[in-house]
Amino acid sequence: MGAASAAFLAREQGASVTVLERDPSYARASSALSASSIRVQFSTPLNIALSQASLELMRPWLGELGFVEAGYLYLVGEPDAAALRALHAVQRATAADVRLMDRDQLAARWPWLALDGVALGSWGARGEGWFDGPALHQRLRREAIAHGARFVHADVVGFDTRGGHVRGVRTGTGEMHRSDAVLLAAGAWSAPLAAQLGIGLPVSAKKRDVFVLDSPAALPGCPLLIDPSGAWLRPEGRGFLAGAPPRDGDPDDVPLDAIDHALFDEWLWPTLAARIPAFEALRVRSAWAGYYEMNTFDHNGLVGALPGWDNAFTCCGFSGHGMQHALAVGRGLASFIARGHWGPIDLGPLSPERLRRGEALREVNVI
Repeated sequence: MGAASAAFLAREQGASVTVLERDPSYARASSALSASSIRVQFSTPLNIALSQASLELMRPWLGELGFVEAGYLYLVGEPDAAALRALHAVQRATAADVRLMDRDQLAARWPWLALDGVALGSWGARGEGWFDGPALHQRLRREAIAHGARFVHADVVGFDTRGGHVRGVRTGTGEMHRSDAVLLAAGAWSAPLAAQLGIGLPVSAKKRDVFVLDSPAALPGCPLLIDPSGAWLRPEGRGFLAGAPPRDGDPDDVPLDAIDHALFDEWLWPTLAARIPAFEALRVRSAWAGYYEMNTFDHNGLVGALPGWDNAFTCCGFSGHGMQHALAVGRGLASFIARGHWGPIDLGPLSPERLRRGEALREVNVI
């Protein structure tokens, strides 16, 4: 989000941009540790529009990003079939190419699937898939730098303020960066910075484990599969990536090196093998973890002006769908900061003001 906003501010708004980045290696950044996918199967029309617009903005780079347009496939049992049909109606109203499929259709298209307990599937036939997320981040960073943005290795520790105006940003070395506008786009670490401006953001770091799998199984046309249990799987090169919901109540700030290998051995592997019988032969090649920057208020992004400040903005809390929306959000936020309007997509519903009003814009399709 920070790199996208910087790129659009510098390239399209002609702004002088400085990005203060405490970790230029991005070793813990959510974008570097993401499963890097994009979908239109959301429950809110705004999120669908952001996916569609981001994919169009990304289109010139899809070759270098290795985009695989294989879609998401959500499987549900009978108790959740009505809810899936309701989501499908929302998606179809936005012209998203999402197809409901019964058991016979699922079996015909993906004969390697076992359909025990499955009543219905929803597949994104176009506009969904996965790509090289770190490559997208580096592309946006290069775009920003090419148009004059500076990326500075610095740890932000405070702000110089007067009234409702942020006059500068102070770093750990004592340096002060003067500013006409300040954007907090620090992902899972945005809330402590906002707190220094008296703003409470319900954004916290929720760890998600990703397992890299080797299997001799051939799964022709394999999409990004979401099992009714919440387990997920997608191809990656010659192998697969897989993950599952946490089993421990999802506490905040669990160290990223605390991989829950028992989650795979005791639950994820048996679940995958039951759904894909060919996965009886499977081994874990490696694993990693990254943070969802979870907005616990409504699982949607917080984008726009911070209440009570005339030149301070935020862009955070996307709860796992930030990378796929970065381009459309960055474009809109750059326009809003520079010119006071959002551009092609109104991002006003994502304003942090909704926290103060207690008006949730709930995204129910978060995995």
